[in-house]
Amino acid sequence: MDGYERIMQECLGSYDIPVEADEDKLAELMLLVAEELADDRFGGATKLNKVLYFAEFSHVRQTGRPITGTPYRKLPNGPAPRRLKPVRERLIAWGDAALIAESVLGYRQDRLRPLRVADRSIFTESERQVIADAVALLHGRTAAEVSDLSHQEPGWKMVGDGEDIPYATAYLPALQPEPSPATRARMREIGEQYTREGRLVS
Repeated sequence: MDGYERIMQECLGSYDIPVEADEDKLAELMLLVAEELADDRFGGATKLNKVLYFAEFSHVRQTGRPITGTPYRKLPNGPAPRRLKPVRERLIAWGDAALIAESVLGYRQDRLRPLRVADRSIFTESERQVIADAVALLHGRTAAEVSDLSHQEPGWKMVGDGEDIPYATAYLPALQPEPSPATRARMREIGEQYTREGRLVS
């Protein structure tokens, strides 16, 4: 084991982030981000997912806790909430939002359009700030650009396709060598432990 791997394992083993998913808060976060992306030409589903991810993991770095606690998993276009589709379907079924298919540069884009104003009162000042920062970071970028940016995140690199990204990876440096098989295995162990202990809900 080299020095880098030893530091990584010590870091990942020492951070124990209690996670309890709040799907009602995730629904409000999705509405809030969709509102903020309304004037962004490329504000479709891919970008919404990335804003959610960057806001949640940024809040972990700043405060030690996520905004909603929802698990994020690795998908080909980057991280996305594991429960995104059921929560989005609930918003649509309750008349709180609509999913609109658009054409942008000849590509299909699905945009979540809020039909009511998000309840901002449930978010703390620090949560509202990281949401605004994530929106500003990704504003005007295409779906491909935000996907490429999310692929640089340590958590996305360290887990397998479809696996949950532990919130502890928020503490890892953005620029790092490709993780070794041993480090990937450790990340899987942490994810499995979180799931067994009920801190991540599939």
